[in-house]
Amino acid sequence: MLLRGKTVIVSGVGAGLGHQVAAAVVRDGANAVLGARTEANLAKAAAKIAPSGERTAWLATDIGDEAQCAALAALAAERFGGVDAVIHVAAMDAYFGGLEDADFASWQKVLDVNLLGTLRMTRACLASMKARGGGSVVIIGTQSSVAAPTQVQQAAYAASKGALVSAMYSLARELGPHRIRVNTVQPGWMWGPPVQAYVQFTAHTEGVGEDEVLGRLTDRMALPELATDGDVAEAAAFLASDRARAITGQSLLVNAGELMR
Repeated sequence: MLLRGKTVIVSGVGAGLGHQVAAAVVRDGANAVLGARTEANLAKAAAKIAPSGERTAWLATDIGDEAQCAALAALAAERFGGVDAVIHVAAMDAYFGGLEDADFASWQKVLDVNLLGTLRMTRACLASMKARGGGSVVIIGTQSSVAAPTQVQQAAYAASKGALVSAMYSLARELGPHRIRVNTVQPGWMWGPPVQAYVQFTAHTEGVGEDEVLGRLTDRMALPELATDGDVAEAAAFLASDRARAITGQSLLVNAGELMR
């Protein structure tokens, strides 16, 4: 098992990617400490992923609040002895639009959660990872930070995730001497609840079949289908593991070959 004996914090655990990441790390042998703002989502995810509760713990956590980040890291130490990795799924991604119609107060909220919230949660885990002799920080980014999609405008979200990639390089240098690795997974169009909702909404709005809308997306891929939440979770679990022990400061596109770099 990739993560046997490890303890992994997963932020942003809901019905989609966060759930898939948490399930993957438990399957691969880790203890999973789950954070999200909604207690009901956490309780439901934990019960489904590991019904016995022996290898999961959870705490309602807003990564915009430094004390709550510290409390989640403390829970990992209390239940499982420390933190070996943190996978950042939590993000604010529901604000759409470009520059001309920008509400910069909303942009500020996106940046506070996606950029500063991720850094807050990372910092809360550093002491524990140092004490364990190293660790892994895995940031879920977005392909939109390097190639804006034509179908939707999410400039604030893309900018916040692009800033995290820049921060990743600095963190990889800063934390490398402590054997703490920092990497980013960049999904493209990813089949899961948000993209399912987009396909359904677009099909309804245009009066066409969902297969037609989905086909417009898959036609852009080198592979004949979209990557899934589960595919992105697999990449995150690998980067959290010791099999990626020499990988740091890297961004991995998981996008079925839509964009190649």
